[in-house]
Amino acid sequence: MYDETRPERPHRTAAVIPAAGRGVRLGPGAPKALRTLAGTPMLIHAVRAMARSRAVSLVVVVAPADGIGEVKNLLDEHPLPERTETLVVPGGDTRQESVRAGLDALPEDITTVLIHDAARPLVPVDTVDAVVEAVRDGAPAVVPALPLADTVKEVEPAGPGTPEPVVATPERSRLRAVQTPQGFDRDTLDRAHAAIAVNGEGATDDAGMVEKLGVTVVVVPGHEEAFKVTRPLDLVLAEAVLARRRATDAY
Repeated sequence: MYDETRPERPHRTAAVIPAAGRGVRLGPGAPKALRTLAGTPMLIHAVRAMARSRAVSLVVVVAPADGIGEVKNLLDEHPLPERTETLVVPGGDTRQESVRAGLDALPEDITTVLIHDAARPLVPVDTVDAVVEAVRDGAPAVVPALPLADTVKEVEPAGPGTPEPVVATPERSRLRAVQTPQGFDRDTLDRAHAAIAVNGEGATDDAGMVEKLGVTVVVVPGHEEAFKVTRPLDLVLAEAVLARRRATDAY
């Protein structure tokens, strides 16, 4: 856990949550981040997940340009700990542009930045704290990740419904499934976003952008409950996790 009494040079951590996408894989309706879990929008669960860490003093939500008022109202309706500030800013056409908008909105005294998917509403506070601690201990970029349970095949992509030939079987022990929040020294993340141009849909992984600078990214243990809610079945699983947490007060 984060120890706020530990003597160290001044730090201030902010979390940026890009939530400007619509999440088409969940089907028609409200944007993914505004779908509800146990009656509460996923976005609010994600914001609370960041705010539970005593290291996080600011959460920036990057919302659809036409949804700023709605997101602000949601945050007003679901108060956070008094120590946590919130800010809502309009996003761009791609995730990369939205993250950049969030970074541009950060106060100058922010030294550590977390980038967190709104679609990962259930990440435990211990995972958030582990990422922050690793950055504060000197790692310029940190990702939580889990070992893979399944064997992975690299294939030659083909058209829909067409069999795809296998070209390689990577060694599973060397692979990890990456989660969020991803944590960064602010200067490193700013350099990555300044250096990597937005091409097509833009970068979907901020750690990957940092890797392109030649900067080492390190991994800390992730958590099975930090899964991404992208399909209807994921909503069922998320509801089950929340029901178990309510039954055991496991927050």
